[in-house]
Amino acid sequence: MGIEIDKTSFDHSDHERFVDRLEEQLQQLRGLLATPDFGRGEATIGSELELYIVDDRGEPAFLNQELLDGAADPQLTLELNRYNLEYNLRAYGLAAGGLGATEEEILTKVKELSAVAASHGAQIVPIGILPTLRPEHFGHHCVTDRERYRALVKQLLQWRGSDFHIDINGAEPLQMPMADITLEGANTSFQVHLRVEPEHYAAMFNAVQLVTPLGVAISANSPGLFGHQLWDETRVPLFKQSIDTRHTDRYRWSEPARVCFGHGWVRQGAGELFEETVRLYPPLLPVCGAEPNLSRGAPELAELRLHQGTVWLWNRPIYDDADGGHLRIEMRALPAGPTAVDMVAGAALLLGLARGLRDDMDTLSTALPFNLAEYNFYRGAQHGLAARLVWPELRQHGLRDRAVSEILEELLPLADTGLSALGISRQERDRYLGVIEARLQAQRNGAQWQRRFTQRMLDGGDDKPTALARMLARYQDLSRDNLPVAEWPL
Repeated sequence: MGIEIDKTSFDHSDHERFVDRLEEQLQQLRGLLATPDFGRGEATIGSELELYIVDDRGEPAFLNQELLDGAADPQLTLELNRYNLEYNLRAYGLAAGGLGATEEEILTKVKELSAVAASHGAQIVPIGILPTLRPEHFGHHCVTDRERYRALVKQLLQWRGSDFHIDINGAEPLQMPMADITLEGANTSFQVHLRVEPEHYAAMFNAVQLVTPLGVAISANSPGLFGHQLWDETRVPLFKQSIDTRHTDRYRWSEPARVCFGHGWVRQGAGELFEETVRLYPPLLPVCGAEPNLSRGAPELAELRLHQGTVWLWNRPIYDDADGGHLRIEMRALPAGPTAVDMVAGAALLLGLARGLRDDMDTLSTALPFNLAEYNFYRGAQHGLAARLVWPELRQHGLRDRAVSEILEELLPLADTGLSALGISRQERDRYLGVIEARLQAQRNGAQWQRRFTQRMLDGGDDKPTALARMLARYQDLSRDNLPVAEWPL
């Protein structure tokens, strides 16, 4: 969705031209994937970090354009709501200290942006969902002044035809209508990109799908919304419901949700994932660029990439024409925050586990029906470190569920082996897996810390808004210190 567009209304001819482009580009992608040397190169990690802008009370500050202008940083981009920004961080070779370089870049960029924010009386917060949000922080007045966001809002409303409905269970269930899609902007994430060679793509994508529930459970940092205590990672149901254009009926079929975990284990390779998106989802933003120049380097596949950007799979296939063209897996389920070291540790866990399990995925995928992998994802998001997941085994004779902490403790050595296979040094492996091990020992993720600190404030006599504001202020102090959340005092 970083591509700028110049219109918000589309007619039948726009759709026809766009669909023709999609078919042409699917054919081009098939040709690329059949080319022996396509996509070869070192494993790299890239990432995108979404951030909140808040005022001195910890409430949203509608200043993203002002901070973008003041920062003058080409890596910084606007997000849907006017109190959110996103950094597109550099890609680093994993074998060349890429994890540590990513952590250092997060610290540098957030510090630089914080200085710009301070000149406007504002602060920067990496957190999955801002705890001080109120319903009045949403609506048309909060949408960033960009054509692509106006078009997105308009098209999703046209597809829906009526209000969106939020219904999230938890200790304090939340049910409410929403007239537009701006609740989507309540969700901020740390999205990780892994470059993968085509011959390993299917197995690696499946492995990422399998281990994502573990990563979400131990990295959860979004325990509620509007003062309601909900899921450990409330972003997961909120994102899906806030832009769900479907009208579901148990007695009729409906198209797949545009935010979802996927539709099955990958059997052949990356091509089927791109084709699946084209076949299952009608174009949302049918904007055609100039006629592609097929004589210069790898094809851009601009329309196919734009269409991919309007289907929000939690793990998404990415094609990039840079470096002769290559493929990535975008892991979108990890939240922003609490700290740079926590975010990179969560990414390291996903990468290590996925690489460690990659070569066994043919067996493991037959031992776990895909609907149970999806079940695991939602249970990991709902219950965090208290979740129980249905976990496959190589020598399995029947299904059983296990505590997520038990699974993670058992798999940490495998994650170390996987990171080693990706070329990551012993020093980086010890640093980031050590952060994960400490969370397991403390039984604490960001969501648990937020809940416990807020409850301490409530027990001390604060009302809910005051308790949440005081928790956020303490969160900001500790986040700036880059202290792993397992070591945060209560």
